[in-house]
Amino acid sequence: MTTKIKNTLKIVGLLFIGILLGWILFGGNDAANNTHNHTVEQEATIWTCSMHPQIRKDEAGQCPLCGMDLIPMAKNDVETDPNALQMSENALKLANVQTMIVGTKEANKELRLNGKVQVDERKVYTQSSHIPGRIENLSINFTGESVYKGQTLAYIYSPDLVTAQEELLQSYAIKNSQPELFDAAKQKLKNWKISEKTINTIISTGKIIQQFPITADVSGIITAKKVELGDYVNRGMPIYEIADLSSLWVLFDVYESDMAWVKVGDKVSYTVQSIPGKTFEGTISFIDPIINAQTRVATARVEVKNDKNNLKPEMFVTGILKNNLNTNNSKELIIPKSAILWTGERSVIYVKNKAENAINFTLREVTLGASLGNAYIIKSGLETGEEIVVNGTFTVDAASQLAGKPSMMNLEGSKSVTEHSTAAINNSTDSQTNMETTMVVSKQFQQQLNNVFEIYLNLKDALVADNGNKAKMAAQNLLKQLSKVDMELLTNNEAHTQWMAIHTKIKTLTTNISKTSDIEIQRDYFKDISTQLIKAIKLFGINETVYEQFCPMANDDHGAYWLSTSAAINNPYFGSKMLKCGSTTTIINNNTLK
Repeated sequence: MTTKIKNTLKIVGLLFIGILLGWILFGGNDAANNTHNHTVEQEATIWTCSMHPQIRKDEAGQCPLCGMDLIPMAKNDVETDPNALQMSENALKLANVQTMIVGTKEANKELRLNGKVQVDERKVYTQSSHIPGRIENLSINFTGESVYKGQTLAYIYSPDLVTAQEELLQSYAIKNSQPELFDAAKQKLKNWKISEKTINTIISTGKIIQQFPITADVSGIITAKKVELGDYVNRGMPIYEIADLSSLWVLFDVYESDMAWVKVGDKVSYTVQSIPGKTFEGTISFIDPIINAQTRVATARVEVKNDKNNLKPEMFVTGILKNNLNTNNSKELIIPKSAILWTGERSVIYVKNKAENAINFTLREVTLGASLGNAYIIKSGLETGEEIVVNGTFTVDAASQLAGKPSMMNLEGSKSVTEHSTAAINNSTDSQTNMETTMVVSKQFQQQLNNVFEIYLNLKDALVADNGNKAKMAAQNLLKQLSKVDMELLTNNEAHTQWMAIHTKIKTLTTNISKTSDIEIQRDYFKDISTQLIKAIKLFGINETVYEQFCPMANDDHGAYWLSTSAAINNPYFGSKMLKCGSTTTIINNNTLK
């Protein structure tokens, strides 16, 4: 092969190698770019449903399950804690979420006691007849009248007493020969409480007295009249009850769970509803050693003077008893009651954490110590300086539940939803508080809401009857009825979002009632259920007239609402203790809503 041919082959080979290298260097980059662009195209917007996050679509549309408009799926930001719930500043304001930094202070337990003014049992006297006979005249004809010692209350005609007077006069005629007979006749009259003066009058006049007076043995107020004109009475039979009201008892109800904090000698400040603006003070002098088997309360007695007769028996009284629980001048970690959620046996709170550009909340289980009324001592689970949610706790929990984060309903958390649904809950839940507009929904949905309301009434009636076990069963039935409400009937996106928020809160609160028979805990959750159901009925309407009623003394004197189908007041927050406390504030009529 000639040198020329060899050089030609070398040139052709070099050209081929150059072309190959050029394709690798430039063509490969184009392929990589094309692959990258293809990946970018694959990362186009994914559309999902805020109610059903399992729905994933490449384009906008409606959810096939509930009919809501699909929303762009939020990008999952990298979180320091995957269990933390992120909330924007705007969402926090709309939900009215408030926080506080916890610290230690003196543990002063403030115990609120309810009670009544009662008559001092030691100063109640039964005025009986010491003469057998017929009531000929009653000087006192009604209860409440004042009497004084020695006052004539009634006149009695007694055949036995007439006979005894005749015997007296006959024995007087022969007293010189038979003095013992005369003394026996006199003594017989004295046994009937006939005075020496009256006996001497009978002897001196020689006339028999037909009617004898019954006089008051003590001074006081007539509290009961036992006989009527013309009645026959035996010796010792009661005619009147007389009570001395110059001093009275204030009997406070002490629940079994609070008895450890009430001692003889404790000071109590109390107010009387009918004497506004005045505070009384007293000392506990006696605590009933026996607990009432039905109400589970004992009574603590405070003895009070009633010189001006300002206090009346059966008046309602509200008292405050304060105890310092500190030992060795130590201080305790204390948080407000509003910060705590109860999940059966567990107690949880939400702790606020601040990241670089966001605020998040994490669920934390805590161990509670003694109750201080509106606050609790924390034994473990929280440290001084940490920041916790103290207002809007239920809103944060509802958002956490919908976001698939750990919540009071599910401590482990579940599949994540989207930040959009979390924001929707916070935006809708509290913005509806002052909502005056209503939403047009189908009659079928209204009927399902009406069915929920009917079970709610069973729960209310159980609390009115002070029956914790019955309230627990009613809550279980309410959960079943709540699950039957078909959200697909709400074709309007705003209505769907509003009901989603209300449904979540009612379910959470009702679940807590269904896990306990403690009626005070049940009543605490019931007030929030009522608030949510009032919102739902005002928004969507039901097929009957509903009375919105309010008790100013419930919820530690902050007041609480409930719903009823009757204008009559039957208070579910106090039951038999203050059954008629409250008033109707609004009549919700379905015809006015649509």
